[in-house]
Amino acid sequence: MDLSPFWKPILDTLGEGLIIVDTRGTILAVNRAAEAITGYSAAELVGKNCRILECTGCTIYDRGAGADWCRLFRDGAVEAKKCLIADKVRRRVCVLKNATVLRNSAGEVIGAVETLTDISEMVRQQEEILALRRTLEMDEHFFGIVGRSAPMQRLFELVQHVARSDTPVMIHGESGSGKEMVARAIHWASPRQGKPFIKVNCAALNENLLESELFGHVRGAYTGADR
Repeated sequence: MDLSPFWKPILDTLGEGLIIVDTRGTILAVNRAAEAITGYSAAELVGKNCRILECTGCTIYDRGAGADWCRLFRDGAVEAKKCLIADKVRRRVCVLKNATVLRNSAGEVIGAVETLTDISEMVRQQEEILALRRTLEMDEHFFGIVGRSAPMQRLFELVQHVARSDTPVMIHGESGSGKEMVARAIHWASPRQGKPFIKVNCAALNENLLESELFGHVRGAYTGADR
């Protein structure tokens, strides 16, 4: 049975957007789902270069065709890559992209096909869940620190702010005020949370050892200084 007359209706039943391009990125065909995701009609896309979608997951070389056009033709495929594209009204759409090159019977690359799954709603829901989780953490406890007063809420916000940077932080406070807990909260809220939290009792070190511990030393500077 020759299915060639039916390929367009078949592709239009897919829930994922489908785009076919030649070796220079010119769009040859799209399905209805791709029209819905991008906001463009097939007539507006076919014949245009794929750069019209401004996909953040594409590496364009633009030095010729095939492997000289973009990275997809060098790698041969893209699997489950999270990207942003620009739709017709320049709104950013979060998509999950899969792609592979197309070859003729002689094994020559003649183009590529890619599918786009709109995951914008899923990303929005994940962000809402994350925001709710953070709110609950601040309501009940913040990385082990309990407090609902306005000053404590400001402290939690400050911890989250400094945790995102690589800037050294000095924590002041009276004995027993929870300086170590704040330091741990900064560590747990930072991108370094998967790495060790190293605690040093500075009060037990003399001035020279403290300077060496904080700022480093050369091998042999004192007994045991082997690294």
